[in-house]
Amino acid sequence: MSAEIIATTQTRMKKSVDHTLHEFSNIHTGKATPSMVEGIMVEAYGSMQRIKDCAAIMTPDPRMIVIQPWDKGLVQAISKAIQISNLGFNPNVDGNLVRVPLAEMSRERRQEFVKVANRLAEEGRVQIRNIRRDAIESVKKAKLPEDETKRTEKEIQTLTDKSIEEVNKHLAAKEKDLLTVN
Repeated sequence: MSAEIIATTQTRMKKSVDHTLHEFSNIHTGKATPSMVEGIMVEAYGSMQRIKDCAAIMTPDPRMIVIQPWDKGLVQAISKAIQISNLGFNPNVDGNLVRVPLAEMSRERRQEFVKVANRLAEEGRVQIRNIRRDAIESVKKAKLPEDETKRTEKEIQTLTDKSIEEVNKHLAAKEKDLLTVN
């Protein structure tokens, strides 16, 4: 029973860390990456699709994202979706391509992104602590022998500490990346 609780807890904490890292990847550091736009929803063929599901996304240089839709008719829809996505990008239609130039980031803008990264990291840490709380409640409900209960709770705490440490390590790397002027 305790092994089952620990395995479930470990899986949930891993998902929480992965989600936080995915959120970090959406914060742009001034260098163009496909992940900055791939999740934007585009109206295509009567339904909503992510850009990455209907176009090739390339970064020919650190200040430019180029999107090449597989269907040329989606060029305008992709351009419009990027504009209304509220990410601060200004796409240009260039024939069958959508070019998204990235502006040089000011110091204030970099500081704003650091604050966003810190908020996302804290949300991740809170999520991990909530998972720990749920796991410890499960251990108490399982009515395990006292020594097994203590050992399981200690193991859950170790998993929690490792997960939070991983979030903090990636936050530090993201902050360094954000504050480094290219």
